[in-house]
Amino acid sequence: MAFDHAIHHRRSIRLQGYDYSRAGAYFVTLCTQNRECLFGNILDGVMTLNDAGRLAEHWYLELENKYPDMQCDAFVCMPNHLHFIVVNTGRSMAMGERVVGADHGVRPVSGARRVIGEPLAEGEPLDKGGHTGPPLRTMVQWFKTMTTNAYIRGVKHNGWTPFAGKLWQRNYWERVIRNEQELNLIREYIHNNPAQWESDRLYRADSP
Repeated sequence: MAFDHAIHHRRSIRLQGYDYSRAGAYFVTLCTQNRECLFGNILDGVMTLNDAGRLAEHWYLELENKYPDMQCDAFVCMPNHLHFIVVNTGRSMAMGERVVGADHGVRPVSGARRVIGEPLAEGEPLDKGGHTGPPLRTMVQWFKTMTTNAYIRGVKHNGWTPFAGKLWQRNYWERVIRNEQELNLIREYIHNNPAQWESDRLYRADSP
């Protein structure tokens, strides 16, 4: 699947009037500072994670333990960025089957969950309380903190490639997934991302 700006914005977007603590599904992209390739390499369209890449995947899966209302969906770790979907279930949403793990940094998904991000109605308050889980920005910041601290330990004790300043870019990209069709398109994009590496806007020719 080629890069499609309609589903994969490369700029920071925040939907006006949307409460990111509400139940729904979100497509998130995080990029390393200066697009440094730290998480492994891609050969013949297959992503092979190094220890740092496996670390990133581990802390992505830990989001479900840290935030019980959050469910992990599709995920891929690329040499210098991550794409993933998280589902803020809320207490009343019935979820489908769990996603199973896979090798090479890609978590496949099967079936479809009817999880749709909907804008707030006019005049509806933005902050309705914590019953549907944390705001997306809180979850992303926790993930960045945990991965950064663990990566620093890897540099000190295991000789990982050091990073200058920060591990992650300050901002991140996100998109509210509005319907089931879009959910499946984004899942497909994530699954196919390693095969499209050389045409990716975050591609670096000097990657391992």
